[in-house]
Amino acid sequence: MGVPAFFRWLSRKYPSIIVNCVEEKPKECNGVKVPVDASKPNPNDVEFDNLYLDMNGIIHPCTHPEDKPAPKNEDEMMVAIFEYIDRLFNIVRPRRLLYMAIDGVAPRAKMNQQRSRRFRASKEGMEAAVEKQRVREEVLAKGGYLPPEEIKERFDSNCITPGTEFMDNLAKCLRYYIADRLNNDPGWKNLTVILSDASAPGEGEHKIMDYIRRQRAQPNHDPNTHHCLCGADADLIMLGLATHEPNFTIIREEFKPNKPKPCGLCNQFGHEVKDCEGLPREKKGKHDELADSLPCAEGEFIFLRLNVLREYLERELTMASLPFTFDVERSIDDWVFMCFFVGNDFLPHLPSLEIREGAIDRLVNIYKNVVHKTGGYLTESGYVNLQRVQMIMLAVGEVEDSIFKKRKDDENMWILYF
Repeated sequence: MGVPAFFRWLSRKYPSIIVNCVEEKPKECNGVKVPVDASKPNPNDVEFDNLYLDMNGIIHPCTHPEDKPAPKNEDEMMVAIFEYIDRLFNIVRPRRLLYMAIDGVAPRAKMNQQRSRRFRASKEGMEAAVEKQRVREEVLAKGGYLPPEEIKERFDSNCITPGTEFMDNLAKCLRYYIADRLNNDPGWKNLTVILSDASAPGEGEHKIMDYIRRQRAQPNHDPNTHHCLCGADADLIMLGLATHEPNFTIIREEFKPNKPKPCGLCNQFGHEVKDCEGLPREKKGKHDELADSLPCAEGEFIFLRLNVLREYLERELTMASLPFTFDVERSIDDWVFMCFFVGNDFLPHLPSLEIREGAIDRLVNIYKNVVHKTGGYLTESGYVNLQRVQMIMLAVGEVEDSIFKKRKDDENMWILYF
């Protein structure tokens, strides 16, 4: 499932589920940075009990950011990760639990995708380095000016995988970080902290969901527990809905398409490496004191309130004169199941179903038309009724020809227009 496409569709169809986070920034007094006191009431007017961090969504942007200079060494990477966790902690301010989950060995279905993605990333990285060197030589030969080339080892993001030395060092650093915060930060007082590192098998998000399900099964579980999960994956929305917890919120960085990126040769904005001409950099500020500042601000965070999304889905999926008793929880399970037809981390999407073409709305309409004939829901306690799913698939098959025809007509119109 394409994260930008699904998130864009969700935010347009159900705009009230998204709320901007209020973030209290550290203050500076006499040149000393005063950290935020997370033990005070949450400025977002909601108190969270548990915070879950899908750590791979934090590790990647901190080790090889796209919109700012990369850390020079591993120590700077660790500091960037600690600062990112501090930011999230100060926004959410959990009162009972902090759960950090790093991806362990992935299931076989995901391994095939990971392999192809990593081989492609390595190949594209080498090609980009060769192209960068070629353009550099061309620009210098034409008399252009380029800053001296920094000789530094390129960080290979493929080392963010279970079993590598980097992941072992990261786990040690996080244990140190946790011990330091528990001893020195008042906001961490009386907090239970769990770190599931890369040595524990399973993806981070699945380890988190497994933990939540186990807690729900405990006799002393509080059903009013307010969960907050950090991560940008669209699948987290599905997993959050599938827990059936009444108070579940997702925190993520606000998605801003087309963020400006500096040129890899001259470090200026407004063009890519292949278009670099080696022009002198314009002076920033009276004495060029703003030379190292970036035009992009620090990313803002937003809350996705799944309790509001559940209310939207209840209104949309409620059907009159059903031959069986309507159950909103079972209907939401079916909605989550149908969304997998547009693809996820383990399954490719069906060729006729594209989110930007209204695939999810089409599936919901088909579901509401066919459910009277199925005699029940598509799923039950995690198991799929294949006979009922077949009726949905046959209904999708009936409209496939018209979908492909419309796609072809739109493509022809595009060609004629240009």
